[in-house]
Amino acid sequence: MLEVKNLRVHFLNAAPDRFAVDGASFTVGNGEIVGLVGESGSGKSVTAMAISGLLPRRKSEYTGEIWLDGVELLGMDREAMRKMQGDTIGVIFQEPMSAFDPIMTIGRQVEESLLVHHPEMSAGARRSAALTALADAELDEPEIVYEKYPHELSGGMLQRAMIAAAVIHSPKLLLADEPTTALDVTIQGQILDLLKKINKTKGTSILFISHNMSVIRKLSERVLVMHWGKIVEEGSVEEVFLRPKDPYTQKLIASIPARDRHLTRLKTRPANPQDGRRMPAPGQT
Repeated sequence: MLEVKNLRVHFLNAAPDRFAVDGASFTVGNGEIVGLVGESGSGKSVTAMAISGLLPRRKSEYTGEIWLDGVELLGMDREAMRKMQGDTIGVIFQEPMSAFDPIMTIGRQVEESLLVHHPEMSAGARRSAALTALADAELDEPEIVYEKYPHELSGGMLQRAMIAAAVIHSPKLLLADEPTTALDVTIQGQILDLLKKINKTKGTSILFISHNMSVIRKLSERVLVMHWGKIVEEGSVEEVFLRPKDPYTQKLIASIPARDRHLTRLKTRPANPQDGRRMPAPGQT
C-alpha cells in the first residue's frame, strides 16, 4: 500500500554531502502495522514528513519515490498533496500540546479536516462526526471535551484527541510519530491498545515511529531499524528482536533494560569517512 523507494532528503542549511535520509526503501502493506525505530537524529521523523508532504520545500531537497495506493507523492504539487493530507494520510504528532492551536477548542480542531475536504457538510454534521471520533478515541464525555481548550486536558487526553483528529476521515495510512513518548507507562499502554483497535476495526495501515524498542515490540508486526538515514535492518518482530543481524540493531536490543542484566551502554558502530560526512546535521531528526 505504501512503497518508499531510495528516499534521500537533504536540508539546505546542512553540508552538501549530509543527508537526513540517505537512500531509505521500505514498504507498508494494507492493514499492516510497521515500526520504524532508531536513535534521535536517525531520520525517522524526516521520513514521515516526506511521506505526509510536510517537508519545508524551500529548505530541503529530496529525491526518490513515495507511492501510496498507486499514487506517487514526492512529485506532487502542493495543492494535490493538500487533498491527500487529512484524507488519505493521517498524522499523529509527537507533542500534542504544541500541535494543537491553544486558542481553538478541541472540537473545532478535530473536525478541521472535514471543513477542508468536505466544505459542503453542515456545522451540525461536522460536530456529530467529531463527537463520534472523540468517542472512538475512548474519551469520556466527548461533548464536554469538544468544548475544551488544549490546556484544559491532560497529556493522555490530548493524545487521544489528536488521534481522533487524525482518523476522523478514516485514512488509509496513519503516521504515528512517537505518540507515547511523553506519557506514563499506563497511559502509554492504553494509547497502544487504541491504535491496535483502530488498525483492526478500520483496516488502517500504521507506520509507528519510536526510539523505544519495547513499545515497537508490543505494537508492530514488522520492524524497520534506521541509523544515519539508512534502513540497516528489517524483518518481523520475532526476527529482529530474537535474531538481530546488524551490529547496530544488536546494540539497540542490548540497551533495553532488564532485571537479569545491567543496562548496556549503547555505542554506535565505527564510522568510515564516507558515513561520517553523511550523518544528519545537528537538530535534524
